[in-house]
Amino acid sequence: MSNIRITKQFSFETGHALYGYDGKCRNVHGHSYKLSVTVIGQPITDNTHVKFGMVIDFVDLKKIVKEEIVTVFDHATVFNKNTPHVELAKELKDRDHNVLLVDYQPTSEMMVIDFAVKIQRRLPDNISLHSLKLQETETSFAQWFASDQ
Repeated sequence: MSNIRITKQFSFETGHALYGYDGKCRNVHGHSYKLSVTVIGQPITDNTHVKFGMVIDFVDLKKIVKEEIVTVFDHATVFNKNTPHVELAKELKDRDHNVLLVDYQPTSEMMVIDFAVKIQRRLPDNISLHSLKLQETETSFAQWFASDQ
């Protein structure tokens, strides 16, 4: 049986600031992120199986990505918890803002690595994460490929 790749796309709004950066992105700002998640596997060949012919039901993939990424990051502001941004984060949290403190600089590159780990943990054993594409703007994106790891 052939391996088949399927992709589901997601979008969410997230703010962040890059502590120590030498450009405008050191300021708190936001992006309309687009995330493409591609998995690889073999379609189910058992014609009595409710998911016959599918690698993974798009509904199941959507559930994983929504729970791990979209619901968590949508309309949140992300800061590296190992920087003085924790003071700003505390102030925002005290004012009921959705703030995420992460162990990394919240660039697209580092976010896509984080997302890969979270999604891989949830995939069924017969499905592998093939790639992620996290688009920050119309012309800028970061990609993660399992084959590069």
